[in-house]
Amino acid sequence: MALASLDDLFHTGLRDMYYAEKKLLKVLPRMAKASANEQLSEAFQNHLAETESQVQRLEQVFEIIDQRPRSKKCPAIDGLVEEGSEIMKEAHEDNVKDAGLLAAGQAVEHYEIARYGTLIAWARQMDQQKAAGLLEENLKEEKAADELLTTISEEVNEAAQMDGESEKDDNE
Repeated sequence: MALASLDDLFHTGLRDMYYAEKKLLKVLPRMAKASANEQLSEAFQNHLAETESQVQRLEQVFEIIDQRPRSKKCPAIDGLVEEGSEIMKEAHEDNVKDAGLLAAGQAVEHYEIARYGTLIAWARQMDQQKAAGLLEENLKEEKAADELLTTISEEVNEAAQMDGESEKDDNE
């Protein structure tokens, strides 16, 4: 698809986010299961339900712009998901794994926040206020998820550091 207009950019961005959100529907359950921290696991599970709603809102936006909902492979989200998968494979200590999962989760949230912010600006520029409103709902949920992960990380990061220090003491 040639990108000749803001409308083209908007449509392509929607397709990227549709891909990203649908990918996260598959990944979030794995992250919830891999997490030893109950609060973190619950946060991933709750965000799964939000992500389902976000996909539905994106489908509504496609309808508003008279386009069929279609995804476009998004290398950025694929890379972020791969980083999270590596953490799940390579981290053996529960607290360390949870700290890594939090970082991976926040990287995804930050990507989504940036993309939704851009899509909202483009929708407003094209006088697509209803689309902008739906995208703002998604953005609000992504920001709340990021804030929750930040709160959880304070406890988890401290525990991960303590695990590392005790392992360091064991090796000396």
